[in-house]
Amino acid sequence: MCGRFARKSTQEVLADWFGVELEDMPFFAPTFNAPPQSVQPVVRLDRDSGNRQVALMRWGLVPFWAKDAKFGYTTINARAEEAASKPAYREALKKRRCLIPADAFYEWQQLGKKTKLPFAIALKSGEPHALAGLWERWQPLNEGAEPAPPLETFTILTTDPNELMEPFHNRMPVILEPKDYDRWLDTGDPARPPVDLMRTYPAEKMAAWPVSDRVGNVRNNDPELLQRLQPATGLLFPEA
Repeated sequence: MCGRFARKSTQEVLADWFGVELEDMPFFAPTFNAPPQSVQPVVRLDRDSGNRQVALMRWGLVPFWAKDAKFGYTTINARAEEAASKPAYREALKKRRCLIPADAFYEWQQLGKKTKLPFAIALKSGEPHALAGLWERWQPLNEGAEPAPPLETFTILTTDPNELMEPFHNRMPVILEPKDYDRWLDTGDPARPPVDLMRTYPAEKMAAWPVSDRVGNVRNNDPELLQRLQPATGLLFPEA
């Protein structure tokens, strides 16, 4: 799964990387410890212009038919092989795909019954990347005269792990190549979503390194969280 990620790149860098006009982007700061239920920027296509735009959404997808926003507590990730069939995701896969900008994500390695060591995982190139996502717009019920504002949420798709990820988890986020961004975002043919893009990213293009267990507390959010920690002896996972 993917339950925590980092986005250290500035808005200027992300505007250039994702082909979005900087002046049209909503403000957001870098984050080094993005947790579920936090509000994060995602890239999608503008319904009217067809251009890429950045929108701020809450992490944890709430489908349009949900009765309660708490539905999003269990939908931070969507299994790629189930997205086309599960009611929570199938319409979004057809019509509402997005890119989640990230520079790294975190996973924990089990060292003992009560001991886990967090690792940061990123591209070897050091470049930002896009996690494949789905988004939804949910309209909460409001008994008052004025309708409540809609809630926009997203989920991160996961797939089978590569060799780098296997020591940590049996899933990993779907990472998209820049050449595939347009295809992923284009929902012009809802009957044929690009399911072939929901594949395992090559291990040789990725790196992993141990980090401080401070990342386990969502109140910690600073650049030091991404710094390499000198691991204790007996690690099950070699440096990468």
